[in-house]
Amino acid sequence: MPEHEIWLTRLFNDHLAPLGLWLLSLVHVHAENASRPWTNFITMQILVAAIIVVLFATLRPRLSMDRPGITQHIFEVIYTFLRGETHDSIGHEGPRFLPFLGTLFFFILFCNLIGVIPGFESPTQNPSVPAGCALLVFGYYNFMGFKQQGVFGYLKHFAGPFWWLAWLMIPIELMSHLARPLSLTIRLFANMLAGDQVTSVFLRLTYVVAPAVFMGLHIFVSFLQAYIFVLLTMMYVSETVPHESH
Repeated sequence: MPEHEIWLTRLFNDHLAPLGLWLLSLVHVHAENASRPWTNFITMQILVAAIIVVLFATLRPRLSMDRPGITQHIFEVIYTFLRGETHDSIGHEGPRFLPFLGTLFFFILFCNLIGVIPGFESPTQNPSVPAGCALLVFGYYNFMGFKQQGVFGYLKHFAGPFWWLAWLMIPIELMSHLARPLSLTIRLFANMLAGDQVTSVFLRLTYVVAPAVFMGLHIFVSFLQAYIFVLLTMMYVSETVPHESH
């Protein structure tokens, strides 16, 4: 059954179908319906990326030490929190990874929250989006491991602390690392899908108190899942930092 098109996806398909087909051809993907190549989770990700760019481009020239606005206060609190968590999880080298971790946090958070707005849906409800973020994390922390410790130094930790246990530790470590993208994907996708379904059910049952309660719960879950995703990423990155840097 084809997915229900939200208004934004319909707009893309009505006016930008050739562009969508061209973009899909670049990654050798064939659209099921050539006249409707855009899907909800893709258009919503584009919208989220645009919102983030516009928001921070607007906020940056308004930053003030003397008279900070409400928006600046909010983002300063989030930045201070993420910086502290990064330092606690990774060590004094942690803030060096903050640009990647912060970008990941805000992207997932905005993807989660946008589903609260009527007429939109959270792209993280589609498994492709959490899977893409998880694979990005997997590639990032492994790349940083090779960059910081060298090929031999990074691969050596897969063998464990004792060379005579390498035959046992290497398969275990490999399975553990390969399972991480799957774990990150399922955790984020399942929680956001379940939260949205619960909210939708109660919205259909009543229109007074319950919707506000469950929309508040959805917002809380959105923040929580973005935090957990990034916290686990911090833990993975911490394994790539040399011990003397912790």
